[in-house]
Amino acid sequence: MTATLPALHDRLRQDGYAFVAADGMRELLDAASLPDWAAFTASWDALAPDAYLASVGRHRRRRHAVFSADAQGVRREPDQPHYQSKTYNTLQGDIERWFEPITADGPSLRRVLDFCHGFFGGLAPQVARWHVEVHQFRIEARAGEAGEPTPEGVHRDGVDYVLVLLVDRTNIESGTTTIHAADGRLLGSFTLTHPFDAALVDDARVFHGVTAVTPLDPAQAAHRDVLVVTYRAA
Repeated sequence: MTATLPALHDRLRQDGYAFVAADGMRELLDAASLPDWAAFTASWDALAPDAYLASVGRHRRRRHAVFSADAQGVRREPDQPHYQSKTYNTLQGDIERWFEPITADGPSLRRVLDFCHGFFGGLAPQVARWHVEVHQFRIEARAGEAGEPTPEGVHRDGVDYVLVLLVDRTNIESGTTTIHAADGRLLGSFTLTHPFDAALVDDARVFHGVTAVTPLDPAQAAHRDVLVVTYRAA
């Protein structure tokens, strides 16, 4: 699809979600000018295990940061816990989860946050200030054990808008994103395959999930790295 801001705005208003292929997202982010993209992607190798998820027998690595966004721009806020009610996360809701902070806070991350601010702000110009959360996720697939990108199942995040940006995909298959109506009907599906493939989601309107990933070669390391940015009216 055409990856222009008006076309994407129309798609979200009409369908509640949009898939943006890598070439289009690179153009929207002016990715060729990002000086630290290689270092940014390498930072996924330093993610910490998600101890909360490990307590229920799942595996995931992540880091987290909180920002605010308003007419003056995007600013990082002091480290805070990530909180979701059980309404949105039946697996780990109603608890404050503290994660290791994001350290790769350079031009690449800021470009993504600025894009989200402009794009989501264009959908909701009445919002004066946004609460922004950023998550680095690595889902690892192992021999005999699939990786679960969304262990809570098909869900909403409890925010206004979500960006999911693929950073790396190594030695895995599947990982298909599915979009659902409130009654469970499948509205669409796509797979983030190439770095910069992205999903934009109106979280108030649709539910989303991702199928489990499995290693293509069980003898080799296998992972799916994504950056997730959520915007919620503050």
